[in-house]
Amino acid sequence: MESVIQEKGNLSIHTENIFPIIKKFLYSDHEIFLRELVSNAVDASQKIKKLASYGEYNGELGDLKVIVKLDKDAKTITISDNGIGMTADEIKKYINQIAFSGATEFVEQYKDKGEGDKGIIGHFGLGFYSAYMVAQNVEIITKSYREGSEPVRWECDGSTEFEISSIEKEERGTDIILHIAEDSEEFLDEHRLRGILEKYGKFLPIEIEFEDKVINNPSPIWTKNPSDLKDEDYLAFYKELYPFGEDPLFWIHLNVDYPFNLTGVLYFPKLRNDFSGQREKIQLYSRQVFITDEVKDIVPDFLQLLHGVIDSPDIPLNVSRSYLQADGNVKKINGYITRKVADKLLEIFKNDREGFEKKFDDIGLFVKYGIISDDKFYEKAKDFCLLKNTEGKYFTFEEYREHIKENQTDKNDSLVWLYTTDEKKQDAFIQSAKKRSYDVLVLNTVIDSHFINALEQKLEKISIKRVDADTLDKLVEKEVKLESILSSDDQDKVKKVFEGVSESKTAHIQVEAMPVDELPVVITFPEFMRRMTDMQASSGQRSMFGDMPLMYTVSLNSNHPLIGKIAGSENEEEQASLAKQLYDLALLSQGMLSGNDLTSFIQRTVNTL
Repeated sequence: MESVIQEKGNLSIHTENIFPIIKKFLYSDHEIFLRELVSNAVDASQKIKKLASYGEYNGELGDLKVIVKLDKDAKTITISDNGIGMTADEIKKYINQIAFSGATEFVEQYKDKGEGDKGIIGHFGLGFYSAYMVAQNVEIITKSYREGSEPVRWECDGSTEFEISSIEKEERGTDIILHIAEDSEEFLDEHRLRGILEKYGKFLPIEIEFEDKVINNPSPIWTKNPSDLKDEDYLAFYKELYPFGEDPLFWIHLNVDYPFNLTGVLYFPKLRNDFSGQREKIQLYSRQVFITDEVKDIVPDFLQLLHGVIDSPDIPLNVSRSYLQADGNVKKINGYITRKVADKLLEIFKNDREGFEKKFDDIGLFVKYGIISDDKFYEKAKDFCLLKNTEGKYFTFEEYREHIKENQTDKNDSLVWLYTTDEKKQDAFIQSAKKRSYDVLVLNTVIDSHFINALEQKLEKISIKRVDADTLDKLVEKEVKLESILSSDDQDKVKKVFEGVSESKTAHIQVEAMPVDELPVVITFPEFMRRMTDMQASSGQRSMFGDMPLMYTVSLNSNHPLIGKIAGSENEEEQASLAKQLYDLALLSQGMLSGNDLTSFIQRTVNTL
């Protein structure tokens, strides 16, 4: 039957420009209207469940669900629930007085029941009015759960005027009918609506039905007790979040209710050395409503490489629930997540060292990044962060200190950690180190230049040097030094010969006494300069040294027979030829010989065979 108009009036607002403000400024993305209205419908459904549990509603609950319908011909979107419903007086109170939050009052009314606001999504009275971002006219058809209440219809065309009238409606609940405006007809597309519903409502606690199918999982694993879950449950949920991702290494189930409420599951993915795993982001929810995947304030920077879900009603959001607002709880949550991750890693390390070592190549990026950026994380991580050497053995910081202290303590009583960034290219230097029973670490990830810098600041009496940063006698300086076989005059003579064949303006040539079984010529790169360049490159910054070629040192082993041969020769052509060949060999060992220079070197080598 046709409704009979019972009342007309004006919305209780302070300005007649509220709707343009809502449409243009309150919400950054117009698709949010569906999140807000579906969330309100879920609220209404949650409320009727709570009232029934309190004994304040004795009727049949029925199959509680939210149904979203699209009618392209009528150009309408309808959001229906069979929740708590509203009376005419409640419409006047909650709808006509903009920014009065029904959820807030409901929580206050029932706070002594011990449930608090658990499960009640809405905290903002403006949520309903997000409908006017896309609708030129909105109808509400509702019937309250209260016994004897009459169903009513409310309508407003986006001006400050509204109408309330009587209408027929048999079932308890609310229908919100949006008559879509011409400039928003993009939302009259079932694929677009389904995408929005799946984005924001994928884990809402009440079933959401669209096109006769339920599109959400009302009971995601983060809402369950960890003791009731198996590994298969966590892996299945990961696939639900990231259908195309590799299985994670392990996970952490977050569950805390004091001093803030926080639940969630964080997964450790298999990371590539180039951070490609970062493309999947942690999702932030508030009472199972998706908010954002930008969680930089809640989750420490180094843990944003993790995947998963965080859900907290205590994270402060702006009025449109679109972004975070800084507050004390955010810092507490940030600290809690850091501590929880550190505790989990330490637990795995202690309980299954072998398994932890197998995973460390993947999780090492997290751990090192945390050590660099978070002092509190470092205090725990220093006990489980592992160092791997070229033999494939793993050590904690303390274990490594003990492992090398006998051989790699220098004259200043400082331990020298030697490392390689490329075992193949730096093999000659690694082998030379091993001849002296020195150990060499493998530090070849994109953040290791920063990690090394952090360790030198945090660990006492430690210096860390790449194995090709200098000759071994200078890398690990001892009290006793080798004597040179060559006289000072012969050393000057050899140096001049090599200066004559060197074509580099950035090479520093020096003569040094080294063991006879070391290479005759060794090219090394100063640790500080090279490390600074690596750090800036990994941070995407321009090198402080600009485009200037990297300086390097050419060390001539005065105790090697071939250097002695050059010193003893009086034939300048023979001296230059041998020096050039030895120089090019050193360049080749560092991957610095290419093009015509490499071709010439090969030809000279063939000619001497």
